[in-house]
Amino acid sequence: MSLKIAIGGKGGVGKTTVTSLIARCLALNEKNKVIAIDADPVTNLAAGLGIDETEPITPVSQLTELIEERTGAKPGTMGGFFSLNPKVDDIPDRFSRSRDGVKLLVMGTVQSGGSGCICPESTVLKALMNHLVLFRDDIVIMDMEAGVEHLGRATSASVDALVIVVNPGARSRAAADKIRKLGRDIGISNILVLANRLRSKEDENLIRETLPDFEILGFLQENDEIVTADREGRRPFEDIETCPREIFDIVDKLNSMKKA
Repeated sequence: MSLKIAIGGKGGVGKTTVTSLIARCLALNEKNKVIAIDADPVTNLAAGLGIDETEPITPVSQLTELIEERTGAKPGTMGGFFSLNPKVDDIPDRFSRSRDGVKLLVMGTVQSGGSGCICPESTVLKALMNHLVLFRDDIVIMDMEAGVEHLGRATSASVDALVIVVNPGARSRAAADKIRKLGRDIGISNILVLANRLRSKEDENLIRETLPDFEILGFLQENDEIVTADREGRRPFEDIETCPREIFDIVDKLNSMKKA
């Protein structure tokens, strides 16, 4: 199997930037086929990857005609009869955007019935995630919301790791604990912390002291290029090979976690 990584974290920690940098570094190896999944309700991964958004990207959950065709039921309906095993294998290639070897797929959210509803939209999203994790030979990097709602028990055991991005501070413990519990509840066994936007050695020590029972994947310093790129509305490190060495070290560690 190829590498399958879910990346979670509360808003504002830099999760999407970290996801985009990891995906782009992985794509430097031309042998790698990389799919980046934007499964956060606030969709920003396209910007991090430098994908043109002048033509809006329609999330999979809003492909109403396709969902009805594949499930036999109109999106927005609950109950009744519809296919629980819809065809989804063509969706990644038909509805993704690509740049520099990274293929972006935006999942979207289910607007009615809650994240656990049994409805046509959620059925397609779960089937698609199942296909991406279990049956595609691509590297899959998933930018998830804290609830990792698109991952079900059928796919979670095949996820190599759930990486929780945190910042230094008292709230890191509560956020990391919550996301770890949600990950464990669906069967993810390998859960790590990535500390981001550190300003000093004291910040690093604070993370270690606050989260002593977490395995730490790495530490990333606050970076002027990332701040400037965000202000200017562009992706950071246009030449990805100039990004911090720590990102490449993290990618190496993630690659070592790949399941046989």
